[in-house]
Amino acid sequence: MKVLLAGANGYIGTRLIPVLLEKGCDIVCLVRDKRRFRENSDYANRVTLITGDLLKAETMENFPTDIDAAYYLVHSMAQANDFSEMEASSSQNFLNALDKTNCKQIIYLSGITNDNNLSNHLKSRRHVEDVLSAGNAQLTVLRAAIIIGSGSASFEIIRDLTEKLPIMTVPRWVNTKCQPIAIRDILFYLENVLLNDKTLGKTFDIGGPDILSFKQMMLRYAKVRKLKRYIITIPFLSPKISSYWLYFVTSTSYSLAQSLVDSMKNETVVKDHKINEIIPHECLSYEEALKLAFEKIEQNSIASSWKDALNIGYLNPAFMDQIKVPQNGTKEYKVKLPFKQDTDKVMSNIWAIGGNRGWYYWDWIWGIRGVMDKMVGGVGLRRGRTSSVDVFAGNTIDFWRVLLADKVNKRLLLYAEMKLPGEAWLEFKIVERPGKKFLSQVATFRPNGLLGRLYWAAMFPFHVFIFRGMANRIVSYEQIPVQTKKA
Repeated sequence: MKVLLAGANGYIGTRLIPVLLEKGCDIVCLVRDKRRFRENSDYANRVTLITGDLLKAETMENFPTDIDAAYYLVHSMAQANDFSEMEASSSQNFLNALDKTNCKQIIYLSGITNDNNLSNHLKSRRHVEDVLSAGNAQLTVLRAAIIIGSGSASFEIIRDLTEKLPIMTVPRWVNTKCQPIAIRDILFYLENVLLNDKTLGKTFDIGGPDILSFKQMMLRYAKVRKLKRYIITIPFLSPKISSYWLYFVTSTSYSLAQSLVDSMKNETVVKDHKINEIIPHECLSYEEALKLAFEKIEQNSIASSWKDALNIGYLNPAFMDQIKVPQNGTKEYKVKLPFKQDTDKVMSNIWAIGGNRGWYYWDWIWGIRGVMDKMVGGVGLRRGRTSSVDVFAGNTIDFWRVLLADKVNKRLLLYAEMKLPGEAWLEFKIVERPGKKFLSQVATFRPNGLLGRLYWAAMFPFHVFIFRGMANRIVSYEQIPVQTKKA
């Protein structure tokens, strides 16, 4: 069967592709940039790629007419305050294109919406359901609460809060009940509703066996991690204060924090269990899902992370166009450092930069820069990295986005997502010549007006010390080899 997948580069889509390939599906992936997918996917040569931005109908290639089913796994909640309009427009454009095909089924992953007074986020999900149900293909909706898995937004937020704060003062929403579900179970249901006659035109709630408050989830997380944590509820914290609190403590963006806090007033508990009659399945418990997530983290086999998504509001989706660093109107600081160490060791040090490894030199300065970035609405350093050893185009490394991770040519190119009066690139490259080799490290800045030039002048003295020290540490850093395993 031929299956169209919208959201192929997203958290769910990335993990669903191998499941559908194993099932024998012929997959067509709708992506905004084929370059990113090819760089970031082990399955690029096993799927068909078509391009298009769902917010710009004129950019979309025609869908193949012989599509049997389509997955719509696109969400815009973290992108902007007007995400509801964006989600409505995106789903309508998708439907208009799909109605020109022979597609029999649309599968949409939505949110549990059993409360009467829904948040803007859940109202938007419900509206997308209405849009998609108006098409020629029959709609199957799977409604879930928070998803627990390595790299999922919910897991990472719980992780950030619980790992970093021994004592938490939290707002009332921590007592709201929800029914978390493991990413493994999400993928099971997504696979098994595919062209299943009993699921066509139906909506199902799905959830794990545990009904927990957010407070209980954090305390159970602490139990699994053998941490002592104390949570104090403060009833008078406003949603705005709660959003800022979540934004500063975790790696989430402020717009996403606002949407999450708004949604946490709604209970997301399964009330309709009819999915069990059609697709019997025993879901993992919350603690089992946590343990599985940490297994993947420890094995460096996180298949996808929400932090790598491009719809978080910091970078234009056409970011791959920045892969050619501009030469005109820019400022540069170059370090060219000869070395005699093993090339593979130096390469592995470059590929491990950021996250838990840090930036090799004056990490405290990088930390201060991250705090300053957060204070002005930037991403800060809390995003870390998806894997401690591997990196691909489109990944995030703290407040940088990976544009190119070329092991063949030994080149890593990063693009700044921090708040800046201009644009910035950071390039690492190993150059080998007969009888010699050196590390080339180039920081490039394209200033925006006078403010940008003043910023570069103010930062230049720090660059002299930081980048020279960083290069020296990269070529001399001794690491313990890490064995990676496939998910």
